[in-house]
Amino acid sequence: MTETKPRRAFDATFKLQVVKMVRDQGLSVGQVCKDLNLVNSAERRWLTQFDEEMAGRCGIGKPLTAEQQRIRQLEAENRQLQCDNALLKKASAFFAREMQ
Repeated sequence: MTETKPRRAFDATFKLQVVKMVRDQGLSVGQVCKDLNLVNSAERRWLTQFDEEMAGRCGIGKPLTAEQQRIRQLEAENRQLQCDNALLKKASAFFAREMQ
């Protein structure tokens, strides 16, 4: 029976460092994976995410760059405020009807 390795978690800073090793230092994906004991598919996913973020799109998965992290945070806050605003509009319409 084969033992499964526990799934490792990496923070955005580490992922960004790995991406920069490939993009800025010109190292190959295979070499970086071997050196850091990473799975090739994970690193390729991080590279795709980074490319999407650099193109101004949000991509899939957790954001890697600080800018995209801030954008996602602001988008979530915006959604919450829109929901709050819609609720307040409904409540004010309800109470306006009740007062008449």
